[in-house]
Amino acid sequence: MNNLIFYDTETTGIQRDYSQILQCGSIQTNRDFHTIEEQNISCRPLPWVIPQPRAMLANKKTNLLNSNVSHYQMMLGLNRQWREWTIDDPGIFISFNGHTFDDELIRRQFYWNLLDVYITQTQGNGRLDLLTMMHNLAVFFTDAINIPLFEEGPGISLKLEDLASANGIDTAEAHDAMADCRFMIDLFKLLDQALPEWVDFYLSTATKQGLKNALNANTYLALGEVYRRERFSYPVVICGGDISRPNDIVFFDLSYDPEDIFSLEVPDIHKMVQSNSRDGPLKKYKVNKTIPICPAEMLKDKSVFDMSEQELQKRANLVKENIEFQEHVSTAMADRIFNSIEPNHAEEAIYSGGFPDKRDKDLMDDFHRIEDESHRIKIARNIQDDRYRLFAERLICQMYPESAPKDMMNRFEELLQERLATEGKWGSMDKTLNELEKLLANSDAHQKTILLETQEFIKNSTV
Repeated sequence: MNNLIFYDTETTGIQRDYSQILQCGSIQTNRDFHTIEEQNISCRPLPWVIPQPRAMLANKKTNLLNSNVSHYQMMLGLNRQWREWTIDDPGIFISFNGHTFDDELIRRQFYWNLLDVYITQTQGNGRLDLLTMMHNLAVFFTDAINIPLFEEGPGISLKLEDLASANGIDTAEAHDAMADCRFMIDLFKLLDQALPEWVDFYLSTATKQGLKNALNANTYLALGEVYRRERFSYPVVICGGDISRPNDIVFFDLSYDPEDIFSLEVPDIHKMVQSNSRDGPLKKYKVNKTIPICPAEMLKDKSVFDMSEQELQKRANLVKENIEFQEHVSTAMADRIFNSIEPNHAEEAIYSGGFPDKRDKDLMDDFHRIEDESHRIKIARNIQDDRYRLFAERLICQMYPESAPKDMMNRFEELLQERLATEGKWGSMDKTLNELEKLLANSDAHQKTILLETQEFIKNSTV
């Protein structure tokens, strides 16, 4: 708990499988949030990635469009730094909306570059999403820090920049990865002053085991959600999980009388589990991500649930003691049907293709360790997993364009043709240029400079 790593990214867009990280900022601190070390790393766009104009307007990183640092060099440097920071003492990786976006991009781009995908959750490391934590705080601890309104209310805003500004933090450098890391650290300092036990609780839940320990508390838990800028509070207790997918769990909402739910037929329980509705007594979450809960005993306002503590604890005990009901819920979770779509491109197969075997992993480690052109080409030939072999070929063609094998270069040129000259999930050059023209018509001088630099870069991209 004394090794915290705050990180943030700036990217070419918001499509997780196809957008690219341009900048990643990381700051290592101790539990008192004193900075130990920093890393600010960036790169140029990959030759097949089309920077999206709105993303460039937000991050203003047009200076990186002609950087001499490659994406591989950046991701390798990031991976090595994070390993160095956690080699002796496991760390907690803290992001803002990272479990939905930043961490997913980092995983994918470690994957593209033959690097360990799960560094933030293995070797004792854990991860936290400050945005998810803020859901719980905005519902149950409204006086801890200032929670800004969205456009004068009644809804609230949990954007990092808005939270920082509302609490006196200078946001002039917002949407720079290093600046956003400092915003997070400053917010944590304020939270720690107001609610040190709450902060300690969340730090303790950063690993799966820590979160599981919290879920099995003797009392019930306070679940806070912010949905469409409105706050919702639920008293909950865990009531089952998916044996086949151990990260998936189910909470029982104690606002419902357990006896009424226990009396339902098994098919009715299955329907509730299958439903994606936010309403109802069963709520699904994952233990490999931050969950916006805290122990009920931390609540200062004991009337928040419009029900006595005694009644809530009685209901919690009923759910915990009803093993048959828990088994029905768990069976229903395991019986869920997922309409999975077969990935059409290697980028989409990060989770569907499984882990690389030991032989491939050793080859990929050698790829990073031995900086020899012929050796790297042999490695690319010998990787058995189709996904990683394809990514190794792409690296070869970028590193050694003059001497890369012809068949690899042919596939690489086909990739450029597909991504730059056709429309797909990765975007469209024509649509991007059309959007640029529209934005230019309504931009100020500073925005126009960013858009024109982006436009020039895209037009100069060649197949």
